[in-house]
Amino acid sequence: TRSRSPTGPSVDNRSVALNSFWEIDLWGRLRGALESSAANAQASAADLAAARLSAQAELASSYFQLRVLDAQKQLLGDTVTAFDKSLELTRNRYAAGVAAKVDVVQAETQLKSTLAQAIDTGVQRAQLEHAIAILIGKPPSEFAIAPVPLAVTMPRVPLGLPSELLERRPDVAAAERRAAAANAQIGVAKAAYFPSLTLSASGGFRSANAADLFTAPSRFWSIGPALAQSIFDAGLRRAQTEQAIAAYDATVAQYRQAVLAGFQEVEDNLAALRILEEEAKVQDEAVRAARESVVLTTNQYKAGTVSYINVVTVQTTQLNNERAAVGILGRRLVAAATLVKALGGGWDAAALPQK
Repeated sequence: TRSRSPTGPSVDNRSVALNSFWEIDLWGRLRGALESSAANAQASAADLAAARLSAQAELASSYFQLRVLDAQKQLLGDTVTAFDKSLELTRNRYAAGVAAKVDVVQAETQLKSTLAQAIDTGVQRAQLEHAIAILIGKPPSEFAIAPVPLAVTMPRVPLGLPSELLERRPDVAAAERRAAAANAQIGVAKAAYFPSLTLSASGGFRSANAADLFTAPSRFWSIGPALAQSIFDAGLRRAQTEQAIAAYDATVAQYRQAVLAGFQEVEDNLAALRILEEEAKVQDEAVRAARESVVLTTNQYKAGTVSYINVVTVQTTQLNNERAAVGILGRRLVAAATLVKALGGGWDAAALPQK
């Protein structure tokens, strides 16, 4: 710096200084702020885990639905083959004069209708295939899943699931961490009522001559405490404390709601798995009965005791029941995948951290 006296020439002053401050955390304000920030960071990490788990569950559900469509198309394809043979039989009987023209028309209608259904499954399958491509980060135009038979075994869910499994749900963990962060903010707000104590230190070199700047006589230093306290803030600190308490109450309510929603999701899917298992058993019996009915009615038609409309009716019933059985299996698989998501990744209690 340069200074000029009223009666003398200007003088150059050179200085190098270093200042430092340290606030003593007497009332826990800094500790509370650190705890709040750490809890918020953990909540953000849990949000990421929740998004990842949700994407994985959606991927599993989409894959199971795609395989169900493959099974539906295979079933329809086999049925088309059977209906084609029935049409050939009906034409031969018509040519021999033992069947009416209407029987041939009904057989053709049945065949073409079933073939159209088989083709239509390709639309939804393509959409599911594209959705899977997006979930795994690939362009839909460059991704394909080859059709394969649906050969899966339903996982066995234990009869009793410990409630501690919900603790590893990422959304529940995120809600708990946000409640912890809000609780720490209450301490920060209350600490604002008390004065802050700061230790400051400064030192350096000052000289009018650059050559003497870093010599011992040019050194200067100071150290001392500073106590700061707001005397009047128009109710700001009280309002901030009340706001922190209200925010904490809100996060606790959100945490409780997340836990209750988790219990509901688990119970919904457990009920779905239990009911669908019973439905699958009954549906399998319906399929067996429908197949037997087709055999009996076809033999009666060949014997000339019933018309072809009876054959069409029982064959359609068989197809509908077999498609329903495949659909139930798909719903059970999706419910199992959703239950895994509801439990935060599975129902293996051994994977829980030991307390």
